[in-house]
Order: sequence, then structure tokens, then C-alpha cells
Amino acid sequence: MRIYLFLFCLDFLKLRITDRPSLSQTLYRFLHLFGLMGSTAGAFKNSAMVCAPLMARSVEQMVIDMHSAKAQGADVVEVRLDYIHQFQPGQDLETIIRNKPLPVIIVYRLTSSGAGKQVFVPGRIDWGPKWEGGQYEGDEHKRLEALRLAHDLGADYIDFELKVASELIGELKNKHRNGGKVIVSSYLNGATPSKEKLGDLVASMQATGADIIKVVSNADDITEMERIFYLLSHCEVPAVAYSVGERGLISQLLCPKFGDTKVFGLVSKPVSHSKGPLLHNPTLRHANFNGIYVPMFVDDLKKFFDVFASPDFAGYSVGFPYKEAVVQFCDEVHPLAKSIGAVNTIIRRPGDGKLIGYNTDCEGSITAIEDALRDQKYVNGRSLNSPLAGKQFVVVGAGGAGRAIAVGARSRGARLIIFDIDLERAKCLARAVSGEARHFESLAHFQPENGAILANATPIGMHPSTDRIPAAEETLGNYQLVFDAVYTPRKTRLLKDAAAAGAITVSGVEMFLRQAIGQFNLFTGREAPKDFMRKIVLAKF
Repeated sequence: MRIYLFLFCLDFLKLRITDRPSLSQTLYRFLHLFGLMGSTAGAFKNSAMVCAPLMARSVEQMVIDMHSAKAQGADVVEVRLDYIHQFQPGQDLETIIRNKPLPVIIVYRLTSSGAGKQVFVPGRIDWGPKWEGGQYEGDEHKRLEALRLAHDLGADYIDFELKVASELIGELKNKHRNGGKVIVSSYLNGATPSKEKLGDLVASMQATGADIIKVVSNADDITEMERIFYLLSHCEVPAVAYSVGERGLISQLLCPKFGDTKVFGLVSKPVSHSKGPLLHNPTLRHANFNGIYVPMFVDDLKKFFDVFASPDFAGYSVGFPYKEAVVQFCDEVHPLAKSIGAVNTIIRRPGDGKLIGYNTDCEGSITAIEDALRDQKYVNGRSLNSPLAGKQFVVVGAGGAGRAIAVGARSRGARLIIFDIDLERAKCLARAVSGEARHFESLAHFQPENGAILANATPIGMHPSTDRIPAAEETLGNYQLVFDAVYTPRKTRLLKDAAAAGAITVSGVEMFLRQAIGQFNLFTGREAPKDFMRKIVLAKF
């Protein structure tokens, strides 16, 4: 199943659904994915509509899918005529429009071979790439006649390609002055063009007399999205503009953003695994805070921070692989984050716009481990302050998360042993926490002390490679507690095997929740609704 989520300036939340039999479940699940179900308008001053493109192979199924989309929260549907097998315009269009339970956008798209021949000359922007997925290969005159008929029958919106738009729009508006609205579309090959070339394209599209224009690109880098946002802010008619793929996801989510909405997001590569939006968006809404949290697929940190310097971009979570590298892009770094050498949270200070780096992973992970030990009524006679004092603490992975865990454990008096595939990296962290460093390969033969703590801070065991564990299975019984920073899946194989061996286990979900609570406090300047956030995690993760 391939799904794209779009929030448009035109106010469409659009879901690309190609697995027709599971439309209802897919639409419902995907609205929840970014914490937007029932509240798409809440983060923006303008209202949002949900649009579900339908690609059924029969007219009968198309009608069923229209009703299903409405039942699951859609406000408008995009009907793809080119997907209907043996499409009969006169009969089938009348059936669709007569039985529509909500407004429809009629689209009849050419195949890539047909559309690819169309070229917009100024700036030499080609459009109609393969990823648009048009299916029609027949006579062009018949295709356009079908679109004219849809307009005559009362379709709410008709989508035309730029090449054919000028003549047809004039014809339709002279014939039906109060008819449905016309969308003029352009699908761009390659990277997003410059602002100047986009401006030329938009001017040509507006000159057709379009009620709405739609521009879709295929981004090579997240920084191209700044051009998309510029286009939206300078259009003279309602505009739909976005870029497909992970790198374009913020354009799909932020296109209806106007006013004082603050943007927060995860800076990572990749970002598709993140459940941050699922937690942060409902929490921002619950707290009545005007903000939205989005995934940001970043290839180049310097380019990203140079381009997205607006006060609107108020804060970031930082994920793999950037927690250490991002430190150099912060104007100031909190002492704890500086001692760790890793940042997982950045705030843009309102007064001067400077980027301030923090680390909420450290306390998030260590307090989760301490509380789990205390819940088991464990008492360490050496210290009344922390059950970790004096204990052997094995950290696997010396990256950003491993550094946070190691510094936190050291602050509680634990004795650290650091394993990493890069021995020099392990040695660097070991020196910082007065511990030992060993190569990751030696972990398979390492015999821990009885009652030791094991913390996995590597991606080992993360979906989809869920069958791997970082330590030797036969040694797991020696550990009193095993912590896994991986939270997808919630119960990793490491945690399952450790529990079977009798160890206390702590999921990365608990660390994720606690660090997110710290991030919310920094993002908003308010106290996080901890109970509300925990309920979301328990219900959704």
C-alpha cells in the first residue's frame, strides 16, 4: 500500500490510496498517523478539508468508496476516471455524480508516456512524470470530451493539465458561468525549480483563468520546500502546491499554515519510523497551543538551518544520525548537553532567534531505569539516592543516545563499560565517564557481573530487522535490568529474551515518553500534561 498525506493551501488533506479494499481502515489509520483526526483545522486559522483520491476499477466500487471515504472523515473525493475499467463516460459519469455523497474532483490523467510529451517552455520545466500514475492511453479528444461532460453534469471540480487548460476553461465558463471550479495542474520532473521559474509557471497557470492551480514536484532535498512555501504566499488564486516523498513531507503538512502557528519537527534521516507526531500533535492540541509537529527528512544540516531560519520554525527534536553533529549548529548549548556531547532538542530563542541545544534523553532514560528498579523494591545499600550507584552498567553504542545514557548513569555513581563498533569512539566516551571501552565484537563473549545493567543504544532490533539482539542470549540472565532504547517494536527481541531470563526490562517507549515530556516543556514553556501523554503512548504505541 502506498499512501501520501497532504495538507494543502486550498485546505485539502489528501490521502493517496491504492489499496482499494482497505480504504476505510487506511483513511482512518492515516488521519491518526500525525495526530490530526478530528482536528485538522485546529492547528491553522483556516479550516481544513480531507480529500481522499479514489482509484476503484469499477463505477460500482467508486460509489461504495465515496460513501466509505465520507464515513471515515473525508470532506471531498478525487475520482480518478483513468482507473475505471472499460469506462463509459455518458453512463458512468452520471452514476458517479448522481450518487456522490460529498463534493468530487474529476481527474482523467494521461499515462506518463502521454503526459511526458507536454513541456512548459519558460524555464524548461517538464511535467507528467511516471510517479503521477496516469492510466489513460486512448484518444485525447475523447478524454477531453469526458471532462467536458463531467462539468456539464455538475461535478464540483474538474482537473485539467496546463497544456489544454486555456481553451477549455474559456469554453466551459462561457457555457456554464456558475458551474464547477476548474483546477489547472502541473507535475514537475526533477528537483523543485527556482523561485523565478516557479513564478513564470504560476503566471502561465493563472493566465488560463483557473479557479485553483496545483503544482507538484519531486524534491531532492528538504530545503527545496522553502520555494514551495514562497509560491503559496505569492499566488493570486487559491493554490495547491507540494512535493512528494519523505523529503517533501513538510510541504504536504504545512501548506495551510498561516498566522502565528509555530512549527516543531523531527530533524532526522530517515523519519518514516518516527512516532513523534503521533504524540506531540495531540498534546499540543490538548494544551490549546497553536503549533504543529512534523517529520523533517534532512540530508544537509547546514543547508537546512540556513534555509529554515524563520521564527515560525520554533524548535526541533533531533534524531539519528544527527545528535552529535547538530551541536556545532547551535548558538548555545545547555551544560548537560555539552557534557554529553549530544543534543536531542533545539529551541529557537524568541528574543534573538538563536538556536539553543538541550538533551532530554539523559534524564528520560536514567529515571526510567531507576524507577523500574525501585518498582521492584530493589534497595542498594550503598546509596539512598540512586539504585544505580556502584553497579556495573554496560552501554552498547557510543552515539548520541549512548552518550546520554552513559553520562546519566555516571552521574548516579554507576561503573561504565562502553561497547561500540568504532573502538576509538567507545574510548572517547569511556574517558568522559571514567569507564572502560571495548569493541562491539567482544560483547558476544563478555561475561557481566551478576546484577549488572545492560542498555542498548544502537538500532539493533529496530523494525524491520527485529530478530537481532546486541548481546549474547546466554548472558542475559546475569543482568538485573535490561534497557532497550529501540521503541519500534515496543517489545524488542532483546527485551523478550531478557524477560524470559528473569531480568527486569525497560522499553525504549518509556524513554521516548519521558524525553518527549521534557521537549514539550522546552517547546512551549509550559508544564507538559504527563498523564495525557502517557495515555497516548499506552494506547497508540
